[in-house]
Amino acid sequence: MGWPAPGAPSSALPARRRRRRARPSPCAPRRPRGPSGSPGAPLPRGSTAAFPETSALTPGVLVDPESLRWNVQAELVHCRWAMLGAAGIFIPELLTKIGILNTPSWYTAGEQEYFTDTTTLFIVELILIGWAEGRRWADIIKPGCVNTDPIFPNNKLTGTDVGYPGGLWFDPLGYGTGSPEKLKELRTKEIKNGRLAMLAVMGAWFQAEYTGTGPIDNLFAHLADPGHATIFRAFAPK
Repeated sequence: MGWPAPGAPSSALPARRRRRRARPSPCAPRRPRGPSGSPGAPLPRGSTAAFPETSALTPGVLVDPESLRWNVQAELVHCRWAMLGAAGIFIPELLTKIGILNTPSWYTAGEQEYFTDTTTLFIVELILIGWAEGRRWADIIKPGCVNTDPIFPNNKLTGTDVGYPGGLWFDPLGYGTGSPEKLKELRTKEIKNGRLAMLAVMGAWFQAEYTGTGPIDNLFAHLADPGHATIFRAFAPK
């Protein structure tokens, strides 16, 4: 095949030459790198609609739909425990600080004397939490199989989604009965607050470990002397 005359339209160029000149647009989406769940890869079909706050930026944990389903439930439970833990750390310490309560620091609460020994407390908690977690695990495997109370059959949960049981005990204010858009908004807020709570609990542990005091005491100390009572003091030589 000969070359076209000078000034000929680009369509007359050989196909190989046209392919060489073609360059991808910098705005065009790049092809995914690695398996689903790695940065830049798409999520499994339907995942963004089914789960709040899931995105393709989640690194390396969303390998397949089953793993995604498990990780979503794991994060949800961790978020809820962290929010309860953060409230149990900050509120009693604040009330003790202003003189309303007289409670020990959360970091040393396990050293206190209670109505029974710590071994008995641990066994009782293990039984109760194990029973609750067993029912939650069963609901993940077969959604809806634990919606009926095993002792009082007339009491039934109203929720249909795993992790959101509903009913009087789990949704006394009826937040789970709104529109799908409202439910997604509330669930997204719950996840975001839970993630902040997990960071807050980790920060409280760090403060107790390195400063020997709780977060409220550290906050008051920082407000009294912002120039010196900072996080950098934990790394300064003593």
